[in-house]
Amino acid sequence: MASNGIPHDSLREGVDPEKTSGDKSLQVPLIDMSKLLDDHDDELAKLHCASKEWGVFQLINHGLSEQLLQKMKTDAKDFFKQPLDAKRAYSQLPNGIEGFAQASVGCEGMPLLWGELLFLIPLPASVRNMRFWPTNPSSFRATFDQYSVELLGVSMQLLMKTGKNLGVDAKKFGSIFVNAGLGVRMNYYPPCEHSDEVIGLSPHTDGTGISLLIQDDDEVQGLQVKKDGEWVPIKPIANAIIVSIGDIIEVMSNGEYKSVEHRAVVGPINGRISIVAFHSSNSWNNIGPLPDVVKEKAAKYKIISHDEYLGNVMKKKVNYGKDGLLSHMRIY
Repeated sequence: MASNGIPHDSLREGVDPEKTSGDKSLQVPLIDMSKLLDDHDDELAKLHCASKEWGVFQLINHGLSEQLLQKMKTDAKDFFKQPLDAKRAYSQLPNGIEGFAQASVGCEGMPLLWGELLFLIPLPASVRNMRFWPTNPSSFRATFDQYSVELLGVSMQLLMKTGKNLGVDAKKFGSIFVNAGLGVRMNYYPPCEHSDEVIGLSPHTDGTGISLLIQDDDEVQGLQVKKDGEWVPIKPIANAIIVSIGDIIEVMSNGEYKSVEHRAVVGPINGRISIVAFHSSNSWNNIGPLPDVVKEKAAKYKIISHDEYLGNVMKKKVNYGKDGLLSHMRIY
């Protein structure tokens, strides 16, 4: 325990707050989904550039209603507002990933994080474990069902446009992610008096294909992405979805697109909610550079089975940063 009462494992070890960008004009790209669906060349080019240069963008006009987005965030907030004993009724089982967990309850070797989480796997529906789906608030299950189904549709459309930008058949590329798992992590980061000394979520990349995140629409800029060696806070845009490129897309694109390193910081006064969905590839496809992408260039990554890849993901430490998983697949 540090002198300020914060557990040592929650301290920002090795994180220099001075490296947070002070350039308020530096913002992640903005992509209009409605233009992508109409195959506007300029919007496809913006998507390509965002995936290549940033690995993250904010998506607007995506088709999910403001009412549904706000209801999902409200239901998540209402769940986390409950007494601890009520939330513990949905606690993760030993060696399990679904359910509720506090910051101090994590996997072996992971640092303590300043927050609470609820992790659920809503899709495919056949794998749902309703034991972990809260019944309070009473609207949670219906809201979450609708939200996850509609969000998966957005994700599939984005993946097909990503395939098109990579020069591969869009439907064939999208099929790699059909009937794959969609995991959703709901996070609550409470305020901390010593917010400059703790971390909500350590720097990492996501081991999935793409991640789609919604967060509070206020000025609490808790999500930060690494760009050119600096941490760039993402300013919330009302009803936007923040889309991050994951490690699978980086590998499949042979490094053309970059998975984005990101972290979550906490504030001294206000708490923060975020809800992130992880869309992975299906289990019967290997993970490696796409053949059409490496026809005329050398592969930069190995090809491994989905099971081997998933095993590496499960062993990955949350504070590995950018190279925690991909270092095992790079061809040097």
